[in-house]
Amino acid sequence: MAEQLNLPQTNDRKARYTALLPQIEALVAAETDPIANMANTAAALREAFGFFWVGFYRVIGDRLVLGPFQGSLACTRIGHGKGVCGTAWAQRKSQLVPDVDAFPGHIACSSASRSEIVIPIFAPSGEVLGVLDIDSDRLDDFSEEDLTQLETLMERIGAKLF
Repeated sequence: MAEQLNLPQTNDRKARYTALLPQIEALVAAETDPIANMANTAAALREAFGFFWVGFYRVIGDRLVLGPFQGSLACTRIGHGKGVCGTAWAQRKSQLVPDVDAFPGHIACSSASRSEIVIPIFAPSGEVLGVLDIDSDRLDDFSEEDLTQLETLMERIGAKLF
């Protein structure tokens, strides 16, 4: 088991993702507990990029229920189609939000959150199992590169998280 990340000393996110993704894959490969895998994935993403908040919501019944996360206190339950996370779940599509205040129906779990990216996680059957939610305290902090890399990561390790 890895105890630290090996990341390049650069602010280039593509280079950091290139180094990070295989490390997260290796980290979760031998672990069978999904909670442990979600916790370590959230920690690795937050450590690598310094994001304000990184965590998971799991689909339980008709709600997204808070799972492991790194950051300040969070909303515990989110309805289907509500806020950025519920929208990603309902639309079965990642959400890249440069300004959360401009997102209709945004749920402000923290007033410090300024931009957000949410990636749905799918079962092999195509059912949405949950979402990866990342918030930044900076406007327009996420790019298409973040979207592509995070979707790739969730495609590769999603089954280990649920």
